[in-house]
Amino acid sequence: MSILNSYSEGQKNFGLLLLRIGIGAFFIMHGYPKIIGGPEKWEKLGSAMQYVGIDFVPVVWGFLAALAEMVGGILMLTGILFRPAVLLMFITMVVAALSHIKGVFTFGSIMEASHAIKMAILFLSLIFIGPGNYRLGKIVIE
Repeated sequence: MSILNSYSEGQKNFGLLLLRIGIGAFFIMHGYPKIIGGPEKWEKLGSAMQYVGIDFVPVVWGFLAALAEMVGGILMLTGILFRPAVLLMFITMVVAALSHIKGVFTFGSIMEASHAIKMAILFLSLIFIGPGNYRLGKIVIE
């Protein structure tokens, strides 16, 4: 029985590695253009904070969202500082979902926000699951 348990544990860790690499790489690709987009892009992104009642310094919030996506993707991919990075990515996706919904909960607005909602669910789940055993470095916050 212990052979089966260790085999399935290895499969779980390999599955988490594949998930981290795939999702992390895509978030790096999503975040990089936003980082280099500059203050105009950051202001547009940061204006989404109005949907959580924050309407000051949208440039700063937009830059932080872009940073959460790109650097969060790198940290997710490597497994370093995994939970803090995934938490910031979760928050970013919640705000993104709310910006698509725009305060009107209709079928259409939910469908428009579905990608951000799915990513938020994934990130929330990964906060509890953790990065798995296949990761770089020894910096792990549990």
